[in-house]
Amino acid sequence: MRNLLRFLLTATLVISGCVESQQLWQQGANILNAAVATEEPLTIDEIGLGLKDALKIGTGNVVDQLGRKNGFNLDPVVHIPLPEELHKMQQTLDRVGLASLLDDVELKLNRAAEAATPKAKRIFWQAVREMSFEDVMAIYNGPDDAATRYFQQKMTPALTREMHPVINSSLADVGAIRAYDLAVGKYQSLPFVPDIKSDLNAYVLEKGMDGMFYYIAKEEKAIRRNPAKRTTELLQRVFAGR
Repeated sequence: MRNLLRFLLTATLVISGCVESQQLWQQGANILNAAVATEEPLTIDEIGLGLKDALKIGTGNVVDQLGRKNGFNLDPVVHIPLPEELHKMQQTLDRVGLASLLDDVELKLNRAAEAATPKAKRIFWQAVREMSFEDVMAIYNGPDDAATRYFQQKMTPALTREMHPVINSSLADVGAIRAYDLAVGKYQSLPFVPDIKSDLNAYVLEKGMDGMFYYIAKEEKAIRRNPAKRTTELLQRVFAGR
């Protein structure tokens, strides 16, 4: 009976992974909850499913938190400041009463990160689905940030490739490029100022990924240590002895 239920859950999770359907995912979790409502020891399959469930929940929570209005902008931990070179430009513009031009750029850098972050969920969940047995067990038996380290090591190149055009589009959509060009134009009209350039795309991408990994580490630690964060019976069983 347990084998049949595990097969049904696996099929549900495969479908859920393809269409990212929260409803199907919940159906799968309910099936497994019914199957593990016994005192039988955890199997390797259950540990794997439980860990992947935890990672999907954790990364989903982080993306939802940061990928909304003011998710970056009003968060003092992950707020994206001006790059150092633009901060110097702002000090120069401040002398002629135009510092607010760079304030607008800073706001829009955060808006671009907020707009781009939801695209990362698919990339994270794809990485979870592709985890090997060895990956799962290393994370399960590892420290509180083992999964975060795994994501950083395995996913940074893929995230960079996937998010680069998204960030570029978001910078344009929220008006960051226009605000930057306006500020640079005013700055260059001043006499005797040094030339200043900044790669906004690379900067926002780096800071956005730093913010996501920061909160993924916090989510991972919470699920491992805080029973209230284990939202299914399987998660409770898998992490009860951790």
